[in-house]
Amino acid sequence: MADVKSIAKKFGEILDAEASVEEGMGAVEKERDLDVTVQGRPFKSELSMEIHFEAVDEEGIALNHAEIVLLPEEIPDFTRALGKNDLTISALHNHWLFAEPSIKYLHVQSVEKPEEFAQKLADSIKVLKA
Repeated sequence: MADVKSIAKKFGEILDAEASVEEGMGAVEKERDLDVTVQGRPFKSELSMEIHFEAVDEEGIALNHAEIVLLPEEIPDFTRALGKNDLTISALHNHWLFAEPSIKYLHVQSVEKPEEFAQKLADSIKVLKA
């Protein structure tokens, strides 16, 4: 079986964030510095990228998935970047009806080595503003 802790360490290094491991799942959380309000009040609690891998097999292949918070104007460039990196977009939706700007949450996934997913995602993230 693949060493999930060493995979998580490399996963975090590629994404420039500290990775954690719990019950065989690796996770990274990267905060975004966005100026958002909900019902006119400053909002900071759900402005992060949550990036995971799990179900690692003996060859080191895993289910990889992420939820990325985006500003509306970032969606076109980011989705193009994900496409160029052969990553599957599985959802795009909002969480907050009264957010300003109207932030969106994009889900992306793949089945491959977590390090490969992390590199593709890190390359895609470069198009984001903050």
